[in-house]
Amino acid sequence: MGKVRAKHILVDHEHEAKDIIKKLEDGKEFSELARDFSKCPSGRSGGDLGEFGRGQMVPEFEKACFALNPDEISGPVRTQFGYHIIQRVS
Repeated sequence: MGKVRAKHILVDHEHEAKDIIKKLEDGKEFSELARDFSKCPSGRSGGDLGEFGRGQMVPEFEKACFALNPDEISGPVRTQFGYHIIQRVS
């Protein structure tokens, strides 16, 4: 698998990530939650990171993202930036 496309929501604390995952499970839109809660500049565009290949993201993020199926959402993924919730788009 060469490249994936993903969105993410970045927060400072695991409990925040878990609260957002609960909102997703309750039917909230990923892009809307990214705009409301993500501390990453990509939040303004619904968390969209575009397409990327291996070696372009930090290892923990990359490993989680490439393990997801399209449209699947991760649990909290910790990196040096904080906690990510990742949605693989394709």
